[in-house]
Amino acid sequence: MVSLQPPVCDFGLPAVDFSLPGVDGGVWTLERCRGERGLLVMFICNHCPYVKAVLDRIVRDTVELKTHGISSVAIMSNDPAEYPEDSFENMARVAEQANFSFPYLYDESQQVARSYGAVCTPDFFGYNADLQLQYRGRLDESRKEAAAATVRRDLFEAMKQVAQTGHGPNEQIPSMGCSIKWRA
Repeated sequence: MVSLQPPVCDFGLPAVDFSLPGVDGGVWTLERCRGERGLLVMFICNHCPYVKAVLDRIVRDTVELKTHGISSVAIMSNDPAEYPEDSFENMARVAEQANFSFPYLYDESQQVARSYGAVCTPDFFGYNADLQLQYRGRLDESRKEAAAATVRRDLFEAMKQVAQTGHGPNEQIPSMGCSIKWRA
């Protein structure tokens, strides 16, 4: 399991459109996912210890961000042939057990992850109302274990700022996680 950090935020980069199946049985596009004041695109998976450590915080923060006009979507781009825990069926199970309030989508071709430049799970892309990138940082100080409950909520605070001003913070700390499991 390789631990990677994504690059820093490329402010203003436009969100890439997609059309992906969700565990809810629907097909989701960028336009269908966007919120009034922005969109949080998260690349996650089921087996990664970094994601498992913060899944409850992701669910908490996305619910709160919705009240600020920021919608969220999670995309799983790993190869489930090599990582069966990341299968579509297990995605549906995880989404139900964790009580996801956002669509959980399967990027079977891995083309969406490539077009976004996603490198790890979790990898967060925060967009403003014009779908211009404003945040590419960590959720909080958590790594393979959840950080203390009192740590600063980096992603939440950044996206709240995006909702209020349309701009993300100038200083951002990259996320850290397992590499995306690309097909050979």
